[in-house]
Amino acid sequence: MTEQTSSTETPRRIVVAGGGPAAHRFADAMHARGLDGWHVTVLTEEAHLPYDRVALSKALTDKDVDLTLGTAAMWDHPSLELKTGERVIKINAEAKTVETAAGNTFEYDELVVATGSNAARLPIPGAEHTHVYRTLEDVWAINEAIAGLKEKLGRKVNAVTIGGGLLGLESAAGTEQLGANPIVIDGSQWLMATQLDEGAGQAMGRLIKAKGFEVHGGVFPSEVLSDDDGQVTGVLMADGRIIEADMVIVAIGVRPRDELFRAAEGEEQVFSLGPRGGVVINDYCETEVPGIWAIGEVANFGGMCLGLVAPANTMAEIVADRLHGGDATFPGFDTATKLKLSGVDVASFGDAFAKTEHALEIVYADPARGVYQKIVTTDDAKTLLGGIFVGDASPYMSLRPLLGRELPAEPGAFLTAAGGGEAPETELPDDATLCSCNNVTAGSIRDAINGCGACEGNAPVQELGELKGCTRAGTQCGSCVPMLKKLLETELTKSGVEVSKALCEHIELSRQELFDAIRVLEVTSFEEIMAKYGTGAGCDICKPTIANILASQNSAYVLDAGRGTLQDTNDRALANMQKDGTYSVVPRIAGGEITPKKLGVIAAVAEKYNLYTKITGGQRIDMFGARLEQLPEIWKELVDAGFESGQAYGKSLRTVKSCVGSTWCRFGVQDSVAMAIQLELRYRGLRSPHKLKMGVSGCARECAEARGKDVGVIATADGWNLYVGGNGGATPAHAQLLAKDLDDETLIKYIDRYFMYYIRTADRLQRTARWQEELDGGIKHVEDVVVKDTLGIAADLEAAMAKHVDTYIDEWADTLKDPERLRRFRSFVNAPDQKDDSITFVPDERGQMRPATAEEKGKVLIGASIPVRSNNENEV
Repeated sequence: MTEQTSSTETPRRIVVAGGGPAAHRFADAMHARGLDGWHVTVLTEEAHLPYDRVALSKALTDKDVDLTLGTAAMWDHPSLELKTGERVIKINAEAKTVETAAGNTFEYDELVVATGSNAARLPIPGAEHTHVYRTLEDVWAINEAIAGLKEKLGRKVNAVTIGGGLLGLESAAGTEQLGANPIVIDGSQWLMATQLDEGAGQAMGRLIKAKGFEVHGGVFPSEVLSDDDGQVTGVLMADGRIIEADMVIVAIGVRPRDELFRAAEGEEQVFSLGPRGGVVINDYCETEVPGIWAIGEVANFGGMCLGLVAPANTMAEIVADRLHGGDATFPGFDTATKLKLSGVDVASFGDAFAKTEHALEIVYADPARGVYQKIVTTDDAKTLLGGIFVGDASPYMSLRPLLGRELPAEPGAFLTAAGGGEAPETELPDDATLCSCNNVTAGSIRDAINGCGACEGNAPVQELGELKGCTRAGTQCGSCVPMLKKLLETELTKSGVEVSKALCEHIELSRQELFDAIRVLEVTSFEEIMAKYGTGAGCDICKPTIANILASQNSAYVLDAGRGTLQDTNDRALANMQKDGTYSVVPRIAGGEITPKKLGVIAAVAEKYNLYTKITGGQRIDMFGARLEQLPEIWKELVDAGFESGQAYGKSLRTVKSCVGSTWCRFGVQDSVAMAIQLELRYRGLRSPHKLKMGVSGCARECAEARGKDVGVIATADGWNLYVGGNGGATPAHAQLLAKDLDDETLIKYIDRYFMYYIRTADRLQRTARWQEELDGGIKHVEDVVVKDTLGIAADLEAAMAKHVDTYIDEWADTLKDPERLRRFRSFVNAPDQKDDSITFVPDERGQMRPATAEEKGKVLIGASIPVRSNNENEV
């Protein structure tokens, strides 16, 4: 064991070879323990500060995102030095020096090697034309390649990813977000074969394919095909098939960068290497050579090298502890994995493949829904050994800390997808690991909450952000944050501390409490509300929230009576702002039904103002590229033709999607179009905590995807089935059945109650799915209130909705009537007739226009002076 140095001695020199997450964690751990008596030099070959490789997918889709780990200020410490552009190429163990490719030599007393791994390459012809997925430069190159190919080919790019594991699916998901066709080739019989068993892998494949991914499994590629210019054209498979491709990304795994430990030809091999690479370390992360340590993916422990965050962090902490005189040891690899790929939840932990003797597997599988849940226990069904979750990973956070412990309930109770409700409540023992990335136990978190001495004045921690900073829990992958928040609230409640549900620093009430206060006292102005319930001038949280509450209770024009200054940009302009500063125009097309005459009006308006047009997912037509001062002109023509605002800009009802229904479809059993139009016209303009979407399907074939909507209606031979709480977005959820075989009147009555109950009780920006999940009792509680009226508020909810329906006004029609309101629609307040010349467009590859890029703005462009026809055809 290395002895801790005294501050009176010459500082001992630590050199770290590598600048990835493991190296950063080691430097941070040394910094946290104190650098008195030490000097740490980190040598990284990259030009960047250490960054989060786990979040590379963010950099793939957004080149400007900052993935820097920790704070740059850490490197300002005089005993902590980061040198970029310095790749270590040789260790001289006897001289205790390292050499870099730049020709520099660094002396050390302790050497920590954290060189990580390289992306594995394919040993097949044409591999030189492929991309890999490992560094910032790699993902930036992929981003640029897709953009360049899109422009060159004039169509959607076929992006093939070879590899169906974690990296491969993450890469493919990124290409899909960039607008490419995601194609996955995997030699295994099912996706993520390292983490998932066959049933889970098949469920994963079904969900991924439903997202638009093309998957080719069970066959390996044999050649990457290209033309004479090196442009990729396809992938030749081992079975003779050719898969069309415009670019190929190889993400088949990683190989430890252990070249520093390999002897040159003719030299004696000093370090032991694993059979598949990596330098062998002992249980405190030291190699066979004293004073040389290895951490992260380059370190081989127990015959394995793993590219996971948690073990790398643990190794870094162990070395820092040992150098400070501690006796920490490495417990082995934690292979738990939880992630979301293109909206699909996946989790695997412990003995997921039930390799333990006499292990018992409790499984729920629903192939139609793409849901698979498995819990592995000892043969008495008591002790948790592991689990796999695909499609619904909600039990993972409750179960993961209980690994190796006796379950608090029978295993089947945790299979939430089977319809048994939420997973049972679990009281985590103090020694249970809550945050595996940073190895933080529930006891450490409880200590921090109750005052552990680590914080100034031994003060207890009562805020989530402060708790994360104090314990590091939830600061890496973030998957444990919900459990962390729950533990914080539980401990505060035990201590008699009231858990704050304040809307913001200016208003101590929650959104629900504020909503009820405004409703009961019939307060109508922001100033009056702040005088009664708040302090200060408000902020970007309470201002739009109050505006939303007022609009939910009063259908008056949303920008009058000082409410305009409370709204966000989109609501103030009654249009959605786009990335180039222009706005989109979305007229309402109730139920997706529109006459040819009205289609002609939209076409004429789009052509006159040179607007880009697109059919939306909600069966409407979106017109992009309107300048602020053009919005009233455009909307006048649309309103005159009978259109009204589609409110695509508001936290309100967006669309009611419908299939063709019984009028035309031979399978339809109810008139879904008529019902969709009736519902959209009833709930149009209804302001709520978040946007609302509805769907009506005319039969069980579900062409309108009603179960993916906040409210979904599906026809039966006996009426309508009502589903509630479905959401798309980042955390999709299927709607749940609330009532069956309803007649029209009862259906609308229940929807009235549901919407108004949600509007009154949901949190700010909380979607219906999350709202239902957090209600005590979930869907059963919703049924009690909406169907059974157990709270006795049904009549009040219906009356509130009737008031909305009776007082609805079209915002754009109202705007056009008032010259004062039209004054808002000017690009420059002090120059009302001047146009914004910074807005420029270029023709796109499909015959329309698009916003100009920064480079294109220096060329000849259209847009700043688009000709607009007047009534006199000789004028422009």
